[in-house]
Amino acid sequence: MSFSAFLGTHVSLFLIIIINGIGECTLLHYADSRSNPLSLEKNIGRLPKDFQCHHMLKHLHNGARITVQMPPNIEGHWVSTSCEVRSGPEFITRSYKFYNNNTFKAYQFYYKDNHCTTPTYTLVIRGKLRLRQASWIIRGGTEADYQLHRIQIICHSELVAKEMSQRLNRSCRGVVGGGVSWEPNVSFDLWNEDMGCDCSRALNFAMHELQLMRVEKQYLHHNLDHLVEELFLGDIHTEPAQRMYYRPSSYQAALQNAKNHDHTCIACRIIYRSDEHHPPILPPKADLTIGLHGQWVSQRCEVRPEVLFLTRHFVFHDKNNTWEGNYYHYSDPICKHPTFTIYAKGRYSRGVHSNKVMGGTEFVFKVNHMRVTPMDVATASLLNVFNGNECGQEGSWQVGVEQDVTHTNGCVALGIRLPHTEYELFRMEKDARGRYLLYNGQRPSDGSSPDRPEKRATSFQTPLCQCSSTSQGSERGSHEIDRALRINSGSDTNCHIHWGTLSVLTMVYLLLFLS
Repeated sequence: MSFSAFLGTHVSLFLIIIINGIGECTLLHYADSRSNPLSLEKNIGRLPKDFQCHHMLKHLHNGARITVQMPPNIEGHWVSTSCEVRSGPEFITRSYKFYNNNTFKAYQFYYKDNHCTTPTYTLVIRGKLRLRQASWIIRGGTEADYQLHRIQIICHSELVAKEMSQRLNRSCRGVVGGGVSWEPNVSFDLWNEDMGCDCSRALNFAMHELQLMRVEKQYLHHNLDHLVEELFLGDIHTEPAQRMYYRPSSYQAALQNAKNHDHTCIACRIIYRSDEHHPPILPPKADLTIGLHGQWVSQRCEVRPEVLFLTRHFVFHDKNNTWEGNYYHYSDPICKHPTFTIYAKGRYSRGVHSNKVMGGTEFVFKVNHMRVTPMDVATASLLNVFNGNECGQEGSWQVGVEQDVTHTNGCVALGIRLPHTEYELFRMEKDARGRYLLYNGQRPSDGSSPDRPEKRATSFQTPLCQCSSTSQGSERGSHEIDRALRINSGSDTNCHIHWGTLSVLTMVYLLLFLS
């Protein structure tokens, strides 16, 4: 499928905008939907009561009662909520402490396995952080500068210590022990302000994730006694060798505040109590067999590189190995102002266990059918610019009116070519509440497509949550969602673009790629 192209959802449109007042707000509260008298919540609420998937999307489109601080207050202790997977693959948990004097101390715990039960080594990073301005690239994010003071490494076994000292001595000869093997559970400097060599480069290490951040607050289950704070830091380049040169344009999995975290998060409590000499060991879990069936939806408004915000709804028909995907794109980081939607479908192969990514399963996805619905004037205008049969019927696009673009082999304006094949990676987990979560492969940071086996992902995107074990009624429900989006965006009457606190004077769409 252009499944990563869709499942990952990536129509990379760059919005070049001139903005007034983006840095004026100190607190943005997104829970209020009064700016849209006909809110999506009310319209989706008309769906049959058994449409749990659409109920979950309704919650997201209503802002999910999220409060965002601008600029963010990051002082405190923030921890991973699970075993994270970075490209490579690398299995990691994080524990970051930010102090009121703008310094920070960050622990990165690395593991041998995908459940983070066998620690291999720990990096301890100290430095200073300075928040700058609201991001002009990622709406809702804040840019920051950082300066490192010291990087240390602690290995947790004799074998790892020996291998690591040999590896680093090749690039930092004479600095990391003169060829003598390190000892486990002893700290060694990879870099400090007095060293002439940065040995952390041999590990493809960078802390550029600190260059972009966002803090969200919400009360779980509308319980005022259960505040959860989440810190989103910048994404990591999918090519390890490029990490030190990459400036984030999206986010990693969120860290939670150790004082205000989800009480069901066992990993949070374990990581909070850990340090470089006592790395967190998470409870062992069995790998779940991937079962691509039923319906799956986003758990939050998702962020993609280059100014993309969206929610996803996927349906898998395991009897004939076909899939459907609904992608709802928005102009804002809480998914309240729709820009366009995509409906796609195709076929997928049987899964094969990955030999490269522990716990992963490999699939091949094909997409051969697609429909597009512009949800605002800007997107409809963009689609009407293209001449010939490159994206539906030339000059015929209207806000809120769906077109089938299969006969034009996709839509050049959105960077989508049909038919399309991608090599995918999946894994499945159960969360603390017993819900099934489905992860698919991370999109390449360079914007390319995993259209060859060697380009298959080795890390994962934000997970989808299973909302129904049946695939029945999926397409009818998607049309109801589209109708509700049209009403919510005002496209049933006089169409206009919602930009909240932003004053948009100029907007130019630059199409780059499907990512």
